[in-house]
Amino acid sequence: MTTIRPAAVAGMFYPGNADMLAQDLDAMLVDAESRAPGLVPKALIVPHAGYIYSGPIAATAYALLKPMAHTIRRVILLGPTHRVAVRGLALPGTDAFATPLGTVNIDQDAVRRIAQLPQVTVSPQAHALEHSLEVHLPFLQTLLPDFTLLPLAVGMASAEEVAEVLEAVWGGPETLIVVSSDLSHYLPYDAAMTTDSNTAKAILCLEQTVTHQQACGGTPINGLVAAARHHGMTPHLIDLRNSGDTAGDRSRVVGYGAFVFTEASHD
Repeated sequence: MTTIRPAAVAGMFYPGNADMLAQDLDAMLVDAESRAPGLVPKALIVPHAGYIYSGPIAATAYALLKPMAHTIRRVILLGPTHRVAVRGLALPGTDAFATPLGTVNIDQDAVRRIAQLPQVTVSPQAHALEHSLEVHLPFLQTLLPDFTLLPLAVGMASAEEVAEVLEAVWGGPETLIVVSSDLSHYLPYDAAMTTDSNTAKAILCLEQTVTHQQACGGTPINGLVAAARHHGMTPHLIDLRNSGDTAGDRSRVVGYGAFVFTEASHD
C-alpha cells in the first residue's frame, strides 16, 4: 500500500487550487528570468515563507533550473523542523509527497543509501505539518518533468553530520540539492538588511558560521557549505530581500536569500 504525505499548508502558504497555484508560479518564474545569470546549479539555498512574502526571491534561484530541467532526476531537499524536535536528519517514512499539482515519489534508493547512518532517523511526525520542505515542491513540480525526492527534516545535528548525508547521495548532474531557509526574523528593516548582508557574506566565503538567529536553516546551510568546500564549489548570491520588500510592513521583517552553488566545471 502506497503511503502519501498530504499537503499540509496548501491554501495557507500557497494557493490550494491547482490552477491558481500554477498561475502564481508561472508569474513568479517569468518575472525572475530577467535576473537569471545563466549559472548551472548543483545546489540552492532558497526561502520557505508564504509565497506572497518569499516566493519572488525563491523564484530567482529556481528560474535557473529551466535549461537543465530534463537533466535533473533527483532532488535532495533539506529544511529545518519548526514544530517537532528531532535528533539528526529525519526521513518521512512515506512513499510520496502530495501537493495540489500532484504527487512526487520518494527516492527509495537514496533512502537506502543513508538509512544506516546514525544521524538519520524516520519521523512521520516531523514531516506531517512541516512547511519548510513542502513549499518548494510546487516550484520543482513546475520546472522538472520527472524527478524523485529525498526529503530530510533537519533537527539537532552538526554541519558534519549533514555533509556526510549529502556525500552519500551527491550524485552527478542528475542530482540537485536544495536547502530551505529563511534568514533573520522580526528585526526592523534596516537591522535585518545589515544582519542578512553579513549572513550572505559568510555563505559566499564558505564559512560554517551561520547561526539559527541568522537563519532558521542554519544547520543544513552549514552542512551544505562544508560539502561545498570539499567539492570546490562556488556560491553565488542571486537575490537578498525581506518581507518589507514584498508584502509586509517594515517594522518587523523576515529576511530571504537565494543562493546558487556551482561546481568547478560550470563556474
